[in-house]
Amino acid sequence: MVAGTKAVRKRLQLDLVLAASLLEAERRLRFEKFDLVVLDLRLPDSVDESMTLTRVASMGKFRMAVVSSSEHRDEAARACVAAGVDCLPNAIAKETLPFNRFIQRPEEFYDFLQSLMARPETQAA
Repeated sequence: MVAGTKAVRKRLQLDLVLAASLLEAERRLRFEKFDLVVLDLRLPDSVDESMTLTRVASMGKFRMAVVSSSEHRDEAARACVAAGVDCLPNAIAKETLPFNRFIQRPEEFYDFLQSLMARPETQAA
């Protein structure tokens, strides 16, 4: 949230919406349009990680990226891709993200989010 706020202050083109629970995420996905959904599989009201993924993935047309500390994150991302969901094929370990650098250099946070949007055909070009 801090990195997103700083990115907006630097006038980087970014609208960041946070949801602290699965219920809130579903409510927002129902009423707002998103280009990218970054999903942590361990939301406080999420009992089952695969159900969380299924519920979120079924709520609209958007690019999804699994960024989580869950040990099941990679298989969750692969399952999404196999099911035809527009999902980044490799999950990202939340604990490896450079949050301090994102806060100090908001343009790097912006670049990180942009990299999540890249499709394989775009990366190959």
